[in-house]
Amino acid sequence: MESINDFMPNSNDWNSERLQTLKHLYPDWFTNEGNLNIDEIKKAVNPSLINETERYEFRWFGKSQAKRNAFTPSNATLVFDEDRSINPDNSENLIIEGENLEVLKLLSQSYREKIKCIYIDPPYNKDKDFVYSDVFSQDKKSYWEDSQYMENGVIIDTNSETDGRFHSNWLNMMYSRLLISRQLLKNDGVIFISLDNSEIHHLRKLCDEVFGEENFIECITWNKRVPKNDKGIGNIHEYILIYVKDALIKHEFTMRKGGLDDVTNLISKLKKQKIAIPEAESQIKKLYKKNDFDRGITLYNSLDDNYRLWGKINMSWPNADTFGPRYDVIHPKTGMIVKVPDRGWRWKKETFDEAANFKDGKYQNVIELHDGSYMCGKIWFSKDENTQPSSITYFDEVESFLLRSIISMKSDGGIELEKIFDGKSYFSYPKPSSLIQLLIGSIKSDDNDIFLDYFGGSGTTGHAIFKLNSEENSNRKFILIQMPEATSEKSEAYKAGYKKISDITIERNKRVIQNIIKEKESKQPDLFTGDKKEDALQGLGFKVFKLQKSNFPRVDFAPDPEKTEEENIELLKTYIANKELQLVNAFNKPELLTEILLKNGYNLNHKLVLQTQFASNEVQLASDNEKETLICLDVVINPETVDYFKTNTDKKFICLERALDTTKKYNLKHYLGDKFNAF
Repeated sequence: MESINDFMPNSNDWNSERLQTLKHLYPDWFTNEGNLNIDEIKKAVNPSLINETERYEFRWFGKSQAKRNAFTPSNATLVFDEDRSINPDNSENLIIEGENLEVLKLLSQSYREKIKCIYIDPPYNKDKDFVYSDVFSQDKKSYWEDSQYMENGVIIDTNSETDGRFHSNWLNMMYSRLLISRQLLKNDGVIFISLDNSEIHHLRKLCDEVFGEENFIECITWNKRVPKNDKGIGNIHEYILIYVKDALIKHEFTMRKGGLDDVTNLISKLKKQKIAIPEAESQIKKLYKKNDFDRGITLYNSLDDNYRLWGKINMSWPNADTFGPRYDVIHPKTGMIVKVPDRGWRWKKETFDEAANFKDGKYQNVIELHDGSYMCGKIWFSKDENTQPSSITYFDEVESFLLRSIISMKSDGGIELEKIFDGKSYFSYPKPSSLIQLLIGSIKSDDNDIFLDYFGGSGTTGHAIFKLNSEENSNRKFILIQMPEATSEKSEAYKAGYKKISDITIERNKRVIQNIIKEKESKQPDLFTGDKKEDALQGLGFKVFKLQKSNFPRVDFAPDPEKTEEENIELLKTYIANKELQLVNAFNKPELLTEILLKNGYNLNHKLVLQTQFASNEVQLASDNEKETLICLDVVINPETVDYFKTNTDKKFICLERALDTTKKYNLKHYLGDKFNAF
């Protein structure tokens, strides 16, 4: 049976799909009329038919509506903004300006299970923060006509502590977006969410519900630079929740050695200058603190004068509820028994002895360090037996390190952003790109993987990915979504011409690209000559898209509540015929084509090739590396074009419904079946 939605240019209707999936899996849960029988579901949940009066669940005001908002389709569209795009022909990166829930809905079909990793830094829900209102409509003047200033736009709701909806508002905003996030993630996908302690306890419960408690990986504590809070306590902690789509798929979170190359270069320089070990070690520690390397990196000079970096690892039994093996360990210098950890050793004695080169009752090779401590194989001993020994990791022997549950970073995202904008402060409290680079770089990925940030802010995630790609010669791709939220008229950003936060997002990544290109040109100027330039610029760019009202006037149709569904459908057909008579001539054809392809599941990096075999219509082949279709937006489809599909029944074809008469439409449907779509 036809419905009004069948005639609307909507994104995918997830509620309908979920219901059909349920019907396919459990047909006995539905009545003969095709309606879901709630009583049958209750029987499956509670076979004893005993009504539950209490149960553990996470509830708040507006939760059901937030879930509905997540899965209702969108009839808006995205349009390409060529003027603000940078090197669009050389990159598949996307920066999208628009309300993020609506944009996510538009992406949900094309990018379903295509996103490798999501990083978001959502609003922290402090006093006077704003939350997102998800009452979104095509005719909202405050968004569509005033969006560049957002005077009364999508962000409409102040959220003070005195508001009884303070937590509910924030949870509703997050719930709908996280539900779509899960749909977008690949099966081996990961999501990182930054937050402070305002809502972290609620976010953990929310993510347990959306992603499944079994898919929780870790809550990382991030030590940062911040002033004391209003309680008079120096607050240096924020948090990063990590969830995966499917914990049954093996995930490894590792930190690449990366910037340790700088330390290695410094060591080489110090060796040539014959700097003493204590002074050399001091200079190295200054460098790794400046560059955010982990604590514990130490230098030692082996017998053959080969400086090596190493780090110590605690030898205590790690489980607080049990005890490890206990045995005596002899100090290599004093010959006394060293301090035994309270919970016992982490290793068996045989493992310890092998690591320490302990054979026949003595250590085979003892190296005394400049501070009076000792190294025996891969075991470190203090000056005497009163300090428990540690195991040693040499950094030149490992490719990567485990991502730690506590991350300390000395870098300041605000200072970093100021450097990009010539010393000007245009955005408050951005995350340092090194933090996001660390997180994104901790997961195994390839050049086809896409990284999404739908609270784009100043564009730090794009910056981090450009840096990673440059350092590793890789080609990760990103999608950033940022609302056109107005900057304050009193702010430095506004005075400098950045009227919206999304302007800052775009400009930052533009400048990052310029800096990378400048650096590459200085090192290898021949890369940018002749035919090589395209390769040199590969990945160094982005396309800008904007959320926009649909090109189809039919979205403004309002059903008459006094009439039946069938009567309203006839009214809609008349409305479409009248309003869209000159659709292609009145509207931007590329924008119309993008909208139709997006809502048919083609991604925003699709390619178009004109098909010369069609003499009487302009037909293009649209493809996005996974699927392809022929598409024609002419106002009339000629008989010769229809005849082509008599013998090419394997092709897909999209055209405007008003371009067909009844006979042509019947024939195309007969030749192509479900591969034909009249939009």
